[in-house]
Amino acid sequence: MNGIEKLVGLCQGGPVYIQTHNFPDPDAIASAYGLQELLISYGVTSRLCYDGKIDKLSASKMLKAFHIRMSPYSSLAAGMKETDRIICVDTQKHAGNVTDFTGEEIACIDHHPTFVPTGYLYQDIRITGACATLIAEYYALSGKEPARDAATALLYGLKMDTLQFTRGVTELDIRMFEYLFPRCDQGKLAALERNNMEFTDLKAYGAAIESIELYDRVGFSCIPFPCPDALVAVISDFILSLVEVDVAVVSSFRKNGVKLSVRSEIPGVHAGNLLHKALQGVGNGGGHASMGGGFISRERLPEPGRYQEDYIRNLFLDALAERAAGQPRL
Repeated sequence: MNGIEKLVGLCQGGPVYIQTHNFPDPDAIASAYGLQELLISYGVTSRLCYDGKIDKLSASKMLKAFHIRMSPYSSLAAGMKETDRIICVDTQKHAGNVTDFTGEEIACIDHHPTFVPTGYLYQDIRITGACATLIAEYYALSGKEPARDAATALLYGLKMDTLQFTRGVTELDIRMFEYLFPRCDQGKLAALERNNMEFTDLKAYGAAIESIELYDRVGFSCIPFPCPDALVAVISDFILSLVEVDVAVVSSFRKNGVKLSVRSEIPGVHAGNLLHKALQGVGNGGGHASMGGGFISRERLPEPGRYQEDYIRNLFLDALAERAAGQPRL
C-alpha cells in the first residue's frame, strides 16, 4: 500500500478537512488543493481550511485563478466534531503557526523540520524545497493524472517556495518540476507570476531599508507597522540579497506582537534552529535551513519605550554568540 492509499483508507467514514498554516501562501494553497483533487479521484471529498487570513496578492490571485474554496475556521468551528478527520498540509501540529482545530489530526504532509513530534496515523515529513513537491509525487507514484489546474497550481507553489529554484531545492523538486511542467497551463502560470506586488508594499520596503543595521554580516531590519506574513518573508529575501548580508532577520510590529522572518545562506546557521533558539521562552519559531518564521506575543515584549527593536536584535545575537562559543551549527 502506497502513501496515498493509506491516507485514503484513514479518510473513510467521516468529514475530512485539509488544514494549512494560518496564513496560507501559494505553496500551502497548492499543496492543499492538489491533495483535495487527488483524494476526489479516490472518492474522498474534503474541505480546505485555515485560520488567520489570506494576506498576500499572489495567494488571492491563485484562489481566483483556480476557483479554490478555502474556509476560515471561524465559519467551520461550530459544526466541527472531535471525530472529524484533519490532514495537516505544509504545517505540523504545535508548529507555532497553526491553530488547533476541533477534530483529530490523523495525518501530516509537510516539508518543514519537526520541533514537537506528534503521533499521526499517517505522516510524510520530508525536507524538500516545497510541500507541493510531495503532493506531485503522490500523483506520479499513484498513476493518477493531475488535472491541468492542479498541475499548474502545484508547479506555481513549487516555484514560489523555492524562490524560482534558488532556495532549498532538492533532487525531488527538480524531478517533480519535470513531471508537472508538460501537464501545466503555461499561460495561466505566467499570468500568476506577473504583478505580484501592490503599491502599499512599497511602504514596507522603504521602512525595512531605512532601518537596516549590520552586525558581523547579520542584517536586522524593522517594519514598525503590520504587514502580511508573506511580505515580511519576501522582504527578508530582499535583505539577504545584499552582498554584505549572510543572515537576515526582519521584524514586523503588530498590535498583538511581532512577526519575524529569518533567512540564511551559510551552512553554519540554520534559520529554523536560530529562530527556535532565539525565541525559546519568549515566543515560537522554526523552519528550514535557509528560511524560517516566528512570533513573539505582545505580553512577552518590553514596554514600547524600552527599545523593543534592541531586545529582539539581542535575542538573535545572543543565540548566534552561543553557537560561535562552541556549537558547530545552530
